[in-house]
Amino acid sequence: MSWLVTGGAGYIGAHVVRAMTEGGERVVVYDDLSTGSADRVPEGVPLVVGSVLDGALLERTVRDHGVVGVVHIAAKKQVGESVERPLHYYRENVTGLQTLLEAMAATGVDRLVFSSSAAVYGMPDVDLVTEDTPCVPMSPYGETKLIGEWLIAAAARAHGLKAAALRYFNVAGAATPELSDSGVFNLVPMVFERLEAGRPPRVFGDDYATPDGTCVRDYIHVQDIASAHLAAARRLNEASEGTSLVLNIGRGEGSSVREMVDRILKVTGHDDVVPEVTARRPGDPARVVASADRIRAELGWTAGHGLDEMIESAWQGWRHRH
Repeated sequence: MSWLVTGGAGYIGAHVVRAMTEGGERVVVYDDLSTGSADRVPEGVPLVVGSVLDGALLERTVRDHGVVGVVHIAAKKQVGESVERPLHYYRENVTGLQTLLEAMAATGVDRLVFSSSAAVYGMPDVDLVTEDTPCVPMSPYGETKLIGEWLIAAAARAHGLKAAALRYFNVAGAATPELSDSGVFNLVPMVFERLEAGRPPRVFGDDYATPDGTCVRDYIHVQDIASAHLAAARRLNEASEGTSLVLNIGRGEGSSVREMVDRILKVTGHDDVVPEVTARRPGDPARVVASADRIRAELGWTAGHGLDEMIESAWQGWRHRH
């Protein structure tokens, strides 16, 4: 019996595969390798190269490998790109999920851990974001994740699917340099890229209603993200039919952009660099910090890594890749 991890050759997916295999689970990776790399897949773990839009291949993979549950991470995930290519994002993220759910129904697979996002909340005006905070996504990417949650909940009601949707907050860090994030879309690698080019890191706005005027976010180590997926999969093994959980994955602690940049400069040995403050980016909320109470209650899970561990491991990964 195996768990199928879609997107298991990507940054987050590879960490989930590692956590699950180290936890004693048998895993099969399904990835189209559009952004992932086969090198991330551990030796001995089967890799099926294919699209989540290919229902026939999904069904065949499930049957061939004795799959009993799916961790669905495969998705397009860049907010800006989703604004420019909304049809592409809806096809990959929504139609892809629908195709996967159809393949699961056809083969009798009844357990699903779904990679969702804090982007479903939009710009929440609260100190701590709970799972009951209203969802008002501000991009096609966030919309596709929220629609995905609705689709899964409907399948749970209609077909007895057991599911957990995990809403990630700001992911950083790496378990090993080889598994580090190869993209430059989040704060930590964006600072690394500027330093590598001999330029000061940028801070987008310092006039927010926060203690130091910069945006506050909840940063979570990718290894903690991975361990939460393993905990969710195990919870679904024991869950009753129709169980549909929605859980934040965060530390429940806010860190400002300026604090993060200062820590990055210290870790990388660039203490003398002065960050450049530029205009706000449109749509950036002042504060987005998770309440992690529900995931603790449901899964017995808490984050185990701090900011310096995230930054140091990400820096090792950056140096490995560059």
